[in-house]
Amino acid sequence: MNVTHRAAFPPVSTPVITDAGLETWLVFDCGIELPSFAAYPLVGTDEGRSVLTRYYRSYMAIAERVGAAIVLETPTWRANPDWAATLGDDRARLRELLEASIDLLVGLRGEWRGDQPFIVGAAVGPRGDGYVLDEAMTPDEAAAYHAFQIDCLSTTPVDVVTAMTITSSDEGIGIARAAQQAELPVVISYTVETDGRLPSGEGLGEAITATDEATDAYPAHYMINCAHPTHFDHVLDAAAPWTSRVGALRANASMLSHAELDDADELDAGDPADLARRYCDLRTSLPALHVIGGCCGTDHRHVERITTKFCEAVAS
Repeated sequence: MNVTHRAAFPPVSTPVITDAGLETWLVFDCGIELPSFAAYPLVGTDEGRSVLTRYYRSYMAIAERVGAAIVLETPTWRANPDWAATLGDDRARLRELLEASIDLLVGLRGEWRGDQPFIVGAAVGPRGDGYVLDEAMTPDEAAAYHAFQIDCLSTTPVDVVTAMTITSSDEGIGIARAAQQAELPVVISYTVETDGRLPSGEGLGEAITATDEATDAYPAHYMINCAHPTHFDHVLDAAAPWTSRVGALRANASMLSHAELDDADELDAGDPADLARRYCDLRTSLPALHVIGGCCGTDHRHVERITTKFCEAVAS
């Protein structure tokens, strides 16, 4: 496959639609068990690929309807060596499934009828849980650890690596460095608790600024994910330089904390209309926001609502 040309994000004036809470959709809406909350093994079966294809096509339809660009992320948030080991997958098998996940999205790009770019993203998750800060790594240790997954992706037609639910700037810096070494564009997405701070205790602006300073601003932009807007809107300041680096948002449907979501037996789908309004309101404090999707508890219905409101606001 030709991997020399990679699609880039359009300018911030162009909305980009992305997908939503894949894992919660699979568990709660489809009744599919996900050991270790890992979705990547699904690309290894015909049935799994069929479910994933149905999921992705629903977001393609939304983007085509509103004339937006799209970035779809592979189901590989848990596809790193530590989590794969809990599922019995060695590195050779993990590489196969990483490549298969990109193949799936490249195939869907062949169906794309939109005029705006179709961007193939590869989701990279934290080494640990994602809701809590596990054993801390230095940036160098994080770069060395995540290099396996990112180096596997670098030989595919992936357009961007998207590191989601990152709990500390040290790990975010390490992932950015690994992507830079592999010559892959990268988006770093930090998650926050209900007080607007990362699980590491860092402020959101502090983490983004530290990452930019340590990597010469290598990330294409930053994202916030796996948090409801009420958890972080109070820490945003449009006058602060770091807020102009936040280009993407994948919010949770629920206002519950990470700990409460982790213990929940039922899905909290929140209020899609209220969530859509909050996305639009955030344009004031996040001037570069143009990549919009969802995280835990959201699905195509939330993204449809968010997209309609957001695109109307952009056009007005």
